[in-house]
Amino acid sequence: MPERDKATTDVITTTNFDGLKLRSRGKVRDIYEVDGKILLVATDRISAFDVVLPNGIPNKGKVLTGLSMFWFEFMKHIIGNHVITMNVDEYPGAARSFKHLLRGRSMLVKKANPYPVECVVRGYLAGSAVKEYRQSQSVCGINLPPGLKESQKLPGPIFTPATKADTGHDLNITHEEMAGILGKEKAGLLLEKSLAIFNAASEYAFSRGLILSDTKFEFGEYDGETILIDELLTPDSSRYWLAETYEIGKPQTNFDKQEVRDYLDALDWDKTPPAPELPSDIVARTEEKYRKAYRLLTGKDI
Repeated sequence: MPERDKATTDVITTTNFDGLKLRSRGKVRDIYEVDGKILLVATDRISAFDVVLPNGIPNKGKVLTGLSMFWFEFMKHIIGNHVITMNVDEYPGAARSFKHLLRGRSMLVKKANPYPVECVVRGYLAGSAVKEYRQSQSVCGINLPPGLKESQKLPGPIFTPATKADTGHDLNITHEEMAGILGKEKAGLLLEKSLAIFNAASEYAFSRGLILSDTKFEFGEYDGETILIDELLTPDSSRYWLAETYEIGKPQTNFDKQEVRDYLDALDWDKTPPAPELPSDIVARTEEKYRKAYRLLTGKDI
């Protein structure tokens, strides 16, 4: 049975479902195989500096799942996706036994073959790109105009793919290198779809008071068709800013786990396991950031 965080019964940090085949555990998701399909379970785990922290964030898994479902539906006119259902009453019988725990934080998806790349799109100069731009006036090998400031909007979104790493950080590659991995036609399709999704998401997010700075997508193949997989446009995979407080030349108010990283950075911790426990106020503020992103984008609470 799922192990719950000691501090609250609302947090699920690990699942162990008897009778279901566990394929793997990621930093956030537990992945099961059921009747030839994949059951993605978003726990409330949170990681920082590539280390999973001992306590989770209440409702985080539900926010990630709900937002992914919202965006998969929103983008289906651009490209299909791997979702079969997130209605637990439609799950195979072996999974329905745990529906009270799976409800809201899981989805049954197609067993696609993932492409070994992440498709990153950047619309603003932010994060690690700031340092790289200041050194070389480029980001991931793409030359940019001189004089750009931190958080400034780029002349147009840029596509900066990366290879996926099982541990540690992903490795940035060029579009040409991606074509060498996937083939020219498939690489071109991922570029086209990534930019189309980013542009559609940016326009909608801005109408809801948010700026989409950058994001990453994952694609795979199912029955010979390229589809979207994994999560989509969540605070874990995307950098959102509040439009009303946006100001060029400095870091922005965002909805990711920056507050967690800032807290850990201030400690005497060497960034290796085991990680220290997060205090309750950091947990509460981080939960509210995730929920606020969900409210702003969907108009509902989780």
